[in-house]
Amino acid sequence: MEELVIRDADVVDGSGGPSYRADVVVDRGRIVSIVQEAAAAGCQRPKARRELDAEGLVLSPGFVDMHAHSDLALLRDPDHSAKAAQGVTLEVLGQDGLSYAPVDDRTLGEVRRAIAGWNGPGDDIDFDWRSVGEYLDRLDRGIAVNAAYLVPQGTVRALVVGWEDREATPAELDRMRALVAEGLEQGAVGLSSGLTYTPGMYAGDAELTELCRVVARYGGYYCPHHRSYGAGALQAYEEMVALTREAGCALHLAHATMNFGVNRGRAPELLSLLDKALAEGADISLDTYPYTPGCTTLVALLPSWASEGGPEAILARLTDDATAERIRHHLEVVGADGCHGVPVEWETIEISGVGEPALADHVGRTVRESADARGEAPWTTARRLLLQDRLGTTILQHVGHEENVRAIMRHPVHTGGSDGILQGSKPHPRAYGTFPHYLGHYVRELGVLSLEECVAHLTSRPAKRLRLPDRGLVHEGYRADLVLFDPETVAAGSTFAEPRTPPMGIPHVLVDGRFVIEDGRRTDVLAGRAVRRAG
Repeated sequence: MEELVIRDADVVDGSGGPSYRADVVVDRGRIVSIVQEAAAAGCQRPKARRELDAEGLVLSPGFVDMHAHSDLALLRDPDHSAKAAQGVTLEVLGQDGLSYAPVDDRTLGEVRRAIAGWNGPGDDIDFDWRSVGEYLDRLDRGIAVNAAYLVPQGTVRALVVGWEDREATPAELDRMRALVAEGLEQGAVGLSSGLTYTPGMYAGDAELTELCRVVARYGGYYCPHHRSYGAGALQAYEEMVALTREAGCALHLAHATMNFGVNRGRAPELLSLLDKALAEGADISLDTYPYTPGCTTLVALLPSWASEGGPEAILARLTDDATAERIRHHLEVVGADGCHGVPVEWETIEISGVGEPALADHVGRTVRESADARGEAPWTTARRLLLQDRLGTTILQHVGHEENVRAIMRHPVHTGGSDGILQGSKPHPRAYGTFPHYLGHYVRELGVLSLEECVAHLTSRPAKRLRLPDRGLVHEGYRADLVLFDPETVAAGSTFAEPRTPPMGIPHVLVDGRFVIEDGRRTDVLAGRAVRRAG
């Protein structure tokens, strides 16, 4: 007898088609049968060792977070309710060109310092891997939800070239190509870049094109954090479309926003650019989070010249008064490339997390508010934070526009990605609320998307981009990564004031046919594994 039958569910199967009522039978991690309208038709109803009454609940595929920063959180926190409670059953890691494989001892330490604001310093992690394959093997020991991995181009460049702003030599480019190929062979699904983060931002288009040619040979995709989301946003998107077309590589645009005042109301221009490329045969998708503010680290705002050489070089420049004044001028007057070519507005920069406990009173305030409280200039406060927190300060950047958010999420190639940074005492609520916020706010309350459309955006579309042949749909033979939610009550509990509040209306989540969330509570099941590149 099969393990589980889910009775009388309203199945929204991820295809975008209309919902239907059915009994769904799960056994050994897969959906083995779907019996539609069995009770109404007087049919013999399927039996199993366990029955779950799903009356009034929607059954959908588990949600895929196409842009996650849980690279260490999955190892640190077996509970991982931040994502599991949202109905997320698969996360894509290795984002924005910086993560923890492939590395050697030198670059591991450098990367840990560079992205401590994203993932913490990692002092509680046993870094017993160096290659992509070894990291995926570590995930296979058991994690809360499934995870796929992108080879991080910035980490590869740090390993081969270092943190200097220069072109790679032919031999170095060959080595980088080999590392990308090795990562893909070991199971990575593609390549990511952080083109406003060092050292990835130092790569020119020719270098990136060569790496994307490798990705294309393996059937992966390129996922860039673009060179600008501000003053040069459209040009940055055009650059990525042209680059991947030249390489013959699929393109997935990371957190595809149009932010800052210069881009208010300009989402249609981005979508027109994408529609033209799609009509010409380009393979493009994108992800967004359903909020206006962004989230990053305070050090990421600095001009690229100030970040050359890596974390220790940055700290040395900040210590020197004359160099620090140059940095201030670029930030406040010129518009640093790290701040997307727009002069920083300190009243929009909210401090969301610090690594040094003595700095905790800054959290929840904007840089300007914190500076005013101390009777000093905002740059003085920001500089002190960077130095005393050893570059580990996380920020929210309140620069988005609601009309752009809604326009982009309607696009046919859109998928959901939280870009969720779990560090800090007041993280962005998207880390804990992205997927129920789509379903509750943008579907039920605003009607921006229908329920069927939204579920497709969060399930089958990302599964297609990841080339997963047995995930993303409620179909017989598919893996039983499933979520049951109440369409009348599902909502994000997380807010900017209380960002770690759990969601509402999601009583059950299954990974590989096993309950990771049951009756709204986290179980002790660790059914997640690494999801490796197909073929």
